[in-house]
Amino acid sequence: MKKHYRTETDCLNCGAELQGKFCHVCGQENLQIKESFGHMMNHAISDYFHFDHQFFHTLKPLLFEPGKLTNEYMAGRRVQYLHPIKMYIFISLVYFVLLFQSGYEPPVKVNRHKDKAGRKKELAATDKKLDSVMKNGRVPGFAKSAIAIAKKNIDSAAKKNTAHKDESGDDDADIDNMIGKGKLPGMTHDSTYAQYLISQSKLPENKRDGFIDRLYNKKAFMYKEKYGTHAKEAFFEEFKHNMPKLMFLMLPLCALILKLSFRKNRKYYVEHLIFTFHLHCFLFLFLAIIMVLELIIPKNWGLHSWFDLAATIGVIWYLYRSLKVFYQRSKWRTISKLIGATFMYFIVFTFSLSIGFILTAITM
Repeated sequence: MKKHYRTETDCLNCGAELQGKFCHVCGQENLQIKESFGHMMNHAISDYFHFDHQFFHTLKPLLFEPGKLTNEYMAGRRVQYLHPIKMYIFISLVYFVLLFQSGYEPPVKVNRHKDKAGRKKELAATDKKLDSVMKNGRVPGFAKSAIAIAKKNIDSAAKKNTAHKDESGDDDADIDNMIGKGKLPGMTHDSTYAQYLISQSKLPENKRDGFIDRLYNKKAFMYKEKYGTHAKEAFFEEFKHNMPKLMFLMLPLCALILKLSFRKNRKYYVEHLIFTFHLHCFLFLFLAIIMVLELIIPKNWGLHSWFDLAATIGVIWYLYRSLKVFYQRSKWRTISKLIGATFMYFIVFTFSLSIGFILTAITM
């Protein structure tokens, strides 16, 4: 869309005498004050998303010339390219939207007591089906033995549920625990939080759970009460939506890994950080393209496994080439550094996932 510039040569922002379309003092563009709605929206979108020549001018070196974009940025040739952080925010937004496009939507609060009779009925039907299988002469003996053990566990859990109500008054808690529905990873095997506290009080002080474990179990029982049998799905959905924040916080750590790995290059930390932003922009954009192809092309064509193979090879090649171009090391030295940095990255990534898991649990 064509821009409309003022004919006057004074800057409306600072009053400086203009020598072109931009003020050399404050940088404001000498545009007309009165503009149409279309012009206004075009400028807003261009300024925020940089959907002008910068965006498309950045794509070529980002995708096909590994390492060049960072070298250009550090050499001072920056106006023609998108800013690394703005580019990362936009591309990561697109990537995670695609990644979570089939995400599970947590249900409204579940009233577990209303569903009690239905679950008991389901348990009885399962028990009946096991009996019919046991009577089938074509079922192998080892299978019947396994079914008999499972049936015994179901019967004992049902009897225990009938004879003993837990402290919260929920007499189907044992059925829940037996089926495994609504139980979060690492959660205690106790039926209720009250029972968990009683179990903890009976243990020696040095064997009791720490503060984090107690807080996690308390939150887990609250989550199970809120979402019922869908607690696990709801928890992991919330954890997934914390991934963008987690990845953004990982970038400084990734830059630190590169600084340690390539310390002999004597580059400033910010140079490693810019390289990290560009590297993750490529990864997110490239994987987003693969996901779009997998969404468009039917699975029965048999191409999805080839896409996964292409993604793996493409990422490995890009990592190697970008490190070689930016850090100017020999082929084998670059490969050895790549292996070491990748190993450290996965350690940091695993640690960050654990922190994200804990934070999701204690803040849910």
